[in-house]
Amino acid sequence: MSLLQQNLISIRERIAAAAGRAKRDPSEVKLVAVSKTHPVPVLREAIDLGVTVFGENKVQEAESKIVDIGRPGIEWHLIGHLQSNKSRKAVQLFDVIQSLDSIELAKRLERICIDEGRDELPVLVQVDLAGEETKSGISESELSELVGYLKTCRRLKFKGLMVLPPYFDDPESARPFFKRLRKLRDETIPGGQLSMGMSNDFEVAIEEGATIVRVGTAIFGERSESKL
Repeated sequence: MSLLQQNLISIRERIAAAAGRAKRDPSEVKLVAVSKTHPVPVLREAIDLGVTVFGENKVQEAESKIVDIGRPGIEWHLIGHLQSNKSRKAVQLFDVIQSLDSIELAKRLERICIDEGRDELPVLVQVDLAGEETKSGISESELSELVGYLKTCRRLKFKGLMVLPPYFDDPESARPFFKRLRKLRDETIPGGQLSMGMSNDFEVAIEEGATIVRVGTAIFGERSESKL
């Protein structure tokens, strides 16, 4: 049994256990395998082991992987900050954009979807709950205006919220951020998706209602050096 297979078995067991503690069905939690910096052969092995959703941070790096691996049965999510000059390529490549963080970007994506003839682009809004300068996300004070705009869009489909809390050695320290995002979700899009939780804290996130967890290191190990 490969290390990757062992890791995936462990992650799935931990997802099921966390869901059980929260009296939730594990099938409610989508596992996004964060594949940034990992090469195509590793992703192909993951697909053979049942992984169907990959998360990439950079449009340029993702493009070669998506072209190589293809789309049948696979979802590609953009989870990193989207620069405006990469918007068209992102619309062409990704099934879901989890990192929408401004009205300006939303307007650009809506226009590009129309230009490209894309009928529907699911998006999640990344909310900045910690005010970290190194991370993207829209502030809570600006969230309602962006949500209001998204509800008028014909091509962008507002599906939920995403958060990237600060890193803590103790996963429990992330719990308040997950609770806050769930409350914001309930206020803005009841029943919508909650993308929260990564390798070090996804179990706490599931206990707090995460419907999407983004796990990289715990599946693939430490990152490879990106060639891009």
